[in-house]
Amino acid sequence: MSARITQRELESYLWGAAVVLRGLIDAGDYKQYIFPLVFLKRLSDVYDEEHAAGLAVYGDEELADLPENHRFAFPDGAHWQDIRKVTSDIGAAILAAMRAIESANPDTLTGVFGDGDWGNKNLLPDRTLRELVDHFSTKTLSVANLPEDELGQGYEYLIKKFADDSGHTAQEFYTNRTLVHLMTMMLKPEPGESVYDPTCGTGGMLISTAAELRRQGKEWRNLRLYGQEFNYGTSAIARMNLFLHGIADGRIEHGDTLTKPAFLDRAGRLRTFDVVLANPPYSIKAWNRAAFANDPYGRNRWGVPPQGRADYAFFQHIAASLDPETGRAAVLFPHGVLFRREEAGLREKLVRSDLLEAVIGLGAGLFYNSPMEAVVVTLRAAKPAEQRGKVLFINAVNEVAREHAQSFLRERHQEKILAAYEAFGGDDGFAAVASLDQIADRQYSLAIPLYVARNATADEDGQMSVTEALTAWRAAATEADTAIDGLLALLRQEVTR
Repeated sequence: MSARITQRELESYLWGAAVVLRGLIDAGDYKQYIFPLVFLKRLSDVYDEEHAAGLAVYGDEELADLPENHRFAFPDGAHWQDIRKVTSDIGAAILAAMRAIESANPDTLTGVFGDGDWGNKNLLPDRTLRELVDHFSTKTLSVANLPEDELGQGYEYLIKKFADDSGHTAQEFYTNRTLVHLMTMMLKPEPGESVYDPTCGTGGMLISTAAELRRQGKEWRNLRLYGQEFNYGTSAIARMNLFLHGIADGRIEHGDTLTKPAFLDRAGRLRTFDVVLANPPYSIKAWNRAAFANDPYGRNRWGVPPQGRADYAFFQHIAASLDPETGRAAVLFPHGVLFRREEAGLREKLVRSDLLEAVIGLGAGLFYNSPMEAVVVTLRAAKPAEQRGKVLFINAVNEVAREHAQSFLRERHQEKILAAYEAFGGDDGFAAVASLDQIADRQYSLAIPLYVARNATADEDGQMSVTEALTAWRAAATEADTAIDGLLALLRQEVTR
């Protein structure tokens, strides 16, 4: 059983567990059961691997089991082999083992296995759980057989597959990884920096920063990673995901970022970070607007967003979370944040703060399982002198590929966008730089077609793409609405004189 596992074998092995569950539970719930079982199996096999290494050194079983020879404590009866011996009430035995491991490692593993309903035999009968345990027992998930980065890649594969299988529920835990990679490259995380994701899902954006440093041959283990996630089960998966990528020092907290941010300094103020990457839930309506209006952390510096759209609440939380000297952020939003009328006052204060660095419009479909166009907005707390009072606009609507009903960025797309972002200059039809005064002249609308000439997004026959035409129409409509509002205000002043 002990043999090096290829990536293809790993993917087949992981997805085989989902096949066992098909028809029994909703595809959106696969992750609540498969991820914890994989993690339990990994912990057990690595413990055995560490025991064997200790035995080779000391030649003594008791010495090999000393805590200093193991990364995690393993209480009696909680090992995978103990689970294999159980013949009835298997779900209860699995849950007992997971809770025992969490209790034995309170500083690192508390709550890491999530809140799956393991004792529900109508949902998970013993026969199904026996089949799952037998399936996962076919391979040994030791570090020698499966290094951390490769198991982490397998986890990412499984997250993507679950997203594909669960349809509209995927947005909560999956963000297009080619887009995440682009956002990471733009922010250039460095060894030892702090990285934060206020709506971290399964932790993919945090992991991407460590992966980028590793790819560059830089030290990645001393990155300080922080994330908060509202969904308890998803936050547990994020913690497992970090561990399985070899990231031991990451902190993932469960809770509502807007109502109760998890990361505060000793004085009770909002903690600040070097790098912030985020894909907030877009335009949520069920949020505590009244609490945000009286926010004790001062995050409502631009104002209070409308009840029907919390986008600028997350936006202001991110702005307040930037280190005043090193802080930079890349945030994925729907295009509407650039020009919606009800957020005009918020947008004006955003622009006037001079935190706004770049607005990058991307093609349709990069929001998972949604045709909505995506926009990446970057913030920088301390801009270089030559960029102060300016904002870069990039129209990359055509820099996208679509295969098998999925949109993604090829390497050439990423490179072109990144080059324009780093150049921070004009590129006819693709990029343009606007001063804050120029943005003010357009009533603080950030709609990209107002700043970037449209010819680069025209088709060969000179016609604009549908996405570009729709965005331009929205921008023009917003600008017209703003002008009409101004005219009506003048008329009202005349009437009252």
